[in-house]
Amino acid sequence: MFTGLVETLGYIEKTQKTSEGDLILTINAKGLGLDNAEIGDSIAVNGACLTAVTLTGDNFDADVSKESLAHTRLEQLKSGDTVNLEKALTLSKPLGGHLVSGHVDGVGQVKALARDARSVRIEIDSPHELSRYIANKGSICVDGVSLTVTKVEGSSFHLNIVPHTADRTIIKDYQPGTQVHLEVDLLARYLERLLQQGGHESKSSNVTMDLLAKNGFLNK
Repeated sequence: MFTGLVETLGYIEKTQKTSEGDLILTINAKGLGLDNAEIGDSIAVNGACLTAVTLTGDNFDADVSKESLAHTRLEQLKSGDTVNLEKALTLSKPLGGHLVSGHVDGVGQVKALARDARSVRIEIDSPHELSRYIANKGSICVDGVSLTVTKVEGSSFHLNIVPHTADRTIIKDYQPGTQVHLEVDLLARYLERLLQQGGHESKSSNVTMDLLAKNGFLNK
């Protein structure tokens, strides 16, 4: 579990495609502080929860399964690429963002960027199947960054990025067409699941999908 507050920027030292079709990433995480890290620790890389399988100085290796490759853009990373990094949440760590699982739901694409005083407004196209979970003023995780949705239009949503966030994440490098990892709010996914019984809404509850949508929890 993570907070969506990026701790540092790292970069890809090496990528290695295995004969079985999965991937090994070697990541330089100098600013993350790996002195107290252990093999088996979870580290979010652009919002994707990966397990450190080796630790060497400032570097760690992580296996990326074919399942993860199918739902992320990790396979597109190359040596020298910058990535957002965050260690797993601990009980002593403030929850300044929102609860993030590190399980990427899908890949969106930056549609437009525009300056707004010192901030940047960004519009992102999400996969259609994820749009129902994205609500105005709700939380969303983009490349591992906890953000607040400012507007929803169909499958697109808008964000306001303040200078602090832009300067300390890969968001500053976004351009129209940039692909990004998306993780929707955990609450929205679990609410939907609780309301479904074999594909039907629960008849034992007064809470319906329409009621949730009308109150801003889901998009129709």
